[in-house]
Amino acid sequence: MQCKNSTAHRPVDCANMLRLVTTSLCLYCQRAQVTSLLITRPCSSIVQEENPLAVSALYDLSVDISKVRKLKGWVLRQSPVYVNETAALLRDMGASGPVIARVLELHPEAILCKPDQMEAQKKLWMSVCTSQKDLVGIIEKFPTSFFSSSSDHDSQKANIAYFQTLHLNKRVISKLMASAPQSFSRPAKQNEVMIQTLQKTYLDLGGKEDNMKTWLQKLLTQNPYVLLKLPEALHDNLAFLRNVGFTGDELLRLLSKLKGYVTELNPESMRLTLNYSQETLGCTEAELRQIVLQCPALLYYSVPILADRFKGLLTAGVSMEQIMETPTVLELTTQIIQYRIQKLRSFGYDVRSGSLEVLDGTKKDFEMSYGKLHFRRERPLFNPVAPLRTED
Repeated sequence: MQCKNSTAHRPVDCANMLRLVTTSLCLYCQRAQVTSLLITRPCSSIVQEENPLAVSALYDLSVDISKVRKLKGWVLRQSPVYVNETAALLRDMGASGPVIARVLELHPEAILCKPDQMEAQKKLWMSVCTSQKDLVGIIEKFPTSFFSSSSDHDSQKANIAYFQTLHLNKRVISKLMASAPQSFSRPAKQNEVMIQTLQKTYLDLGGKEDNMKTWLQKLLTQNPYVLLKLPEALHDNLAFLRNVGFTGDELLRLLSKLKGYVTELNPESMRLTLNYSQETLGCTEAELRQIVLQCPALLYYSVPILADRFKGLLTAGVSMEQIMETPTVLELTTQIIQYRIQKLRSFGYDVRSGSLEVLDGTKKDFEMSYGKLHFRRERPLFNPVAPLRTED
């Protein structure tokens, strides 16, 4: 009987137990949710309302508040802010009102920098800028580089000191700091290793020591991000190119023409590209090397991109022989090629029978060539046999 009574009451006990467990679980989830919100939100972002002092000060400076709200609205909810101090610093260096507004629209985080931090940055940057006007120009274009974290200050100072030992031009150092700030935020030793690798490579390939400083300055100006690459990448890629037959002098030319982007390549991608190009052009290895020297960009285009550009040129009636004579046309996209061919055709120029040099070059180069054809078409031809008209 006891067993039966126990069995009879079991469903009731189970139902009560289920309700108890469910209630406890709900209470636990609610507590966990509140705790999670408190843990995951930093104190500065718990208050979601905008800082009225920040908004008012930015408005007075003619800053487009809607643009700041859209791109970096979180800045407007911070406190404390240093809007007037930031504007005063820029104004003292000669920045106009519109320039100050543009800087704060582009990089509103500037108002979070403490005044003493900004003054320290100004002093540091003026050690590599020729004038305050130059510094204002840099801040206008690269505000993130100037209004950087105070934790980067020591690294920036050490890197500036190192580059100054290389006797690099001030403008080169300031451009490096502006366009590749990451390289100045890391230990100077890492930049030193890459610089020494570039110098040794230059000399090993036959470069003259007297010209090394000029060569290095030009390379760093053209591609500041080369400092962030691994020295091993440079070694591996140059070793591959040497194995396919390029001489030291040719490699030095390639290194200069590629503006340091040789560090962004890899042997396997270059192998695929060179094999495809040689097979498509039907040329020898020696001819291919000469083509690459004329058009180094051939090394970093992928096979699908090259296939599309070859197809576009061949569809327009261009021959492989013409492409081999002017391989730099492969640097142009299919859309640009089609547009330029149509423009030239309107003036009676047939690329199938003429040189592709008129297609080549930048937009400005093409407009000059196009303009010459336009002038040639409109200019009347002098006929020496035709009688001259004279007044009676």
